[in-house]
Formats: sequence, C-alpha cells, structure tokens
Amino acid sequence: MDRILVFDTTLRDGEQSPGATMTPAEKLRMAHQLDALGVDIIEAGFPISSPDDFGSVQQIAREVRRPVIAALARATQIDIDRAAEALEYAERARLHTFLATSDIHLTHKLKISRAECIDRAAAAVRHALKYTDDVEFSAEDAMRTDPAFLCQVVQAAVDAGATTINIPDTVGYTYPSEYRRVIEQLFSTVTGIEKVVISVHCHNDLGLAVANSLAAVEAGARQVECTINGIGERAGNAALEEIVMSLKVRHDAFPFATSINTPEIHRTSQLLSYITGIHPQPNKAIVGKNAFAHEAGIHQDGMIKDRTTYEIMTPEMVGVSDSQLVLGKHSGRNALARRFRELGYELDVEDLDRAYKLFKLLADQKKTILDEDLISILHHGTMEDVPETFKLHELRVVCGKLPHAEAALGISENGGTPRSSTADGDGPIAAAFAAYQKLVPFRVELDELQVHSATPGQDAVGEVTVRVRVNGVTFTGRGASPDIVVGAVRALLHAVNKAASARVLEARQLEKASYLWGV
Repeated sequence: MDRILVFDTTLRDGEQSPGATMTPAEKLRMAHQLDALGVDIIEAGFPISSPDDFGSVQQIAREVRRPVIAALARATQIDIDRAAEALEYAERARLHTFLATSDIHLTHKLKISRAECIDRAAAAVRHALKYTDDVEFSAEDAMRTDPAFLCQVVQAAVDAGATTINIPDTVGYTYPSEYRRVIEQLFSTVTGIEKVVISVHCHNDLGLAVANSLAAVEAGARQVECTINGIGERAGNAALEEIVMSLKVRHDAFPFATSINTPEIHRTSQLLSYITGIHPQPNKAIVGKNAFAHEAGIHQDGMIKDRTTYEIMTPEMVGVSDSQLVLGKHSGRNALARRFRELGYELDVEDLDRAYKLFKLLADQKKTILDEDLISILHHGTMEDVPETFKLHELRVVCGKLPHAEAALGISENGGTPRSSTADGDGPIAAAFAAYQKLVPFRVELDELQVHSATPGQDAVGEVTVRVRVNGVTFTGRGASPDIVVGAVRALLHAVNKAASARVLEARQLEKASYLWGV
C-alpha cells in the first residue's frame, strides 16, 4: 500500500496567519505535539527571516528527533547557508528551497527571465545538496505558471538532484481537475520524476485546498503539505486533519496509509488554538466544536438508535470523548427523553408529551437549553425568579496583597441569622467563592464565568454570568454591579438559589414517587 507523507507547515506557513505568531518556547511545545501526532516532516521555520526564527528551528532540530525537520530558504546561497546552519544538529534534516515560476512573479517581483529562473532553481538545489541529501524544491505560484515552462523548471530541479518536488497552489487559484491534469502532465513529461516524491501545497482562497490536495494524490502526489486547523496566509492552508481523515474514512477511494496517530488530532488542534488564540469556527470539519454535535430531531433519533446513521467517523477516532446531542428547537422527543433520563427522570408518555411542548416553546426563545431549564419545564415553572434561599448581607475583599487575595462573606439561609466566613484565593473572586463554599450545604463547581459591560463609561455596570454544577446538574446565574466582585457573588447566589429551588422540587416529586433522581 502506498504511503502519503504528511508535511506539516503549521510552524512556518501557519504562523504567517495574521495574529498567529508564536514564541520560540510555544513553537517547541507545538513541535513536540506534532511529533506525538505522527507527522513525517515538520517545517520548523524560515531561518533567514529573523533571529527568533533561526533559534526556533535550531532548538526544534536539537530536541525533536523522530520526524524530518525542514527549514525554508529562498533560492539563494545566503538563505540556504542560514537554513543549513539552523538544521546542523537535526537527526534528519531537509532543506526546502523555493523560487517563483509564474510570469506574474518573474516579471513583477523577481524581474528575471524564464531562463534565469531555470538556472537559479538548479543552482539552489545543487548548493543545498552540499549540506544534506534531502532537498525539496518548490515552484512558487506553480498553478499560475505556464504548464510547459513548469515542466522545464521541474526537470532542471530533478536533474540537479532534488529528492522532493513541490507543486504549490500558492494563491488558492486552481480547482481539482486542473490540478490533477498538471500533476499528470509532470509525470508524463519530466524525465526521472518517478524517482522523486511529488508534493502538493494548497491554499484555501477558493475553499478548495483539501479537495485540490486529494485530487493531486489521485494523480500520483505522495506528500501533502498542510497545517493544523488549516491556519495560514489569507484564507489558510489545506487542513491536515481534513486530509488525513478523508484518506482514512474514504479508504475505498484513497487506498493509502499515513503515519498520523489520529486520536491526537483533537489534542493538537486544541493546543494550537490555546497558543495562538485562534479557534476553529464551530462548524469546522473534524475539530470544530459542532463537528460531532447533533441538534435536529431526526438526526438525534438516528444517533440514539445507531450512530453510523449520521456519523461517518467516531469522535474517538480523532480524540474527542463523545458525540453531543445538543438540545435546541430542532431536537426531538427521543433526545429530550434521553437527557431527562441522564438527569435521573424516567418520563412516561404523558409527561414527556407535556415536557416536549414546553421545551419547544422555550427553545424558540433561547439558543441553549440547560439542565436547569429542563428541571423547570418538568415542574411547570420558570427558574428565572426563584426564591431567595440564600441572601448576601456582607462582602469585603482585600486584593493586591501577596500571596493571596482575602474575602469575608456573610449570607443568610431562608431568612435566618446571617453566617460569616473568610477565605483566600488567587484573586478576589476566587477568594469570595471559596468563602461562599463554606456557607452552603452542597458542593458547587464553577465551570464558566463571563463578564460583560452593560453600560458605557468609566462607571459601567458589569454583568456577570456564571455556569456551575451542583451535584452534577448545571445551573446558570446572573448578577450585575459596578463592582465585578459583587456582581460575581450575586451571580453565584442566583445559580445556587436555582439549585436550592430544584432540590425542593425534586423532594416533592420523590414524595409523589413519580420520578427517581439519579446520583
């Protein structure tokens, strides 16, 4: 079985994505994760571009030993020398040199003739071979290059000794059948091309990067150049995870293997998002947060019966824990019954019908249906204005004091005498929450805290929303105050009062023996 080499350029082309700049330490951390993912080649950077990039390539070459470590260089001696220096300690090094070949670039950017382009390409490959026997040549803007001339440049690079020839769609201009024809023409025209690896490097300006890469593989390419999450210049590069999973899921159409350890895909995507702050859009294939989420009732019903009805791969294949059945206005009775069952309520047909009608009404009004909403629906009520079981009487915080902030809190329960507690924490909100935890009779786990400015100006009112889990059930709370710490405590009180109200409702149901609460 033929093997497709995965050349990851997240640290080079991916980092050129606006806002995606990484520190040397972040690049090294990412390189180690790419190693765990199983990529064959890591393009660690462009050493001539800056001292930082040189240092990053050098450090990665020293520490990441399994994959081939590649460094990019223009087709000039000074670039190639600098790249070779950065790769000096690599276990397996590749010099990747490139030169534009389209008339647009030759005329307007390089201001050289076609003949000079051919000479420079061959000279660059020969010079790189003085340092390593693994040399890749890229014909920049290949897909806007006259095909006959492209064949001449590739022939010169092959004759000079290049071991990999890359045919990049630098500006995302081509389409699959055109790309396939160009690759096929190279195979039929260039002497000795069967001895080198043909690589493809596609950009996504027309949204065709992955489709073009797969078309090239069909035509005989055996290396794909790609990035995690598809990050890169302008609209990005071909996404590694999409190419790899296309080859895996459609093995009938693409009988090729890769070295990728696919359960590491999600972890790698998440690490890159954490480092760069650039997260995939929710509907992004493979790694988007909705990639394995189902809301439509028909889909949810199928998933409950057999997940293959609406999933062509399991989430576990890419390192995601499980599929999600998201409750929303398109959800059906089966999904609703399943979630109630997970919460400990086994509904009969009559109760499910009633709950479903209320659920649909609520789903038309809000995007996300939480556990507290379902409990409210079940008991005919709304949890928006719940009894104030716990009431705030006093809050004092001291922050800016090492090693921890301190908080003193006073609350009452059911109108009783206020009780007080003190605690410290990493910040004033953490300290206040720790003091609060000492005063309530159940464990409260904070999942999320968001702060928004409700009014303009220096004296703006801050709105705080928290999401907490009480005994495994999710509740949200909201609070507002010009003092964010006060707003956060009010939001926490709101959520805990909802939990207290739910416990009362639960007790009533237990008395009726209509439902069982699951622990």
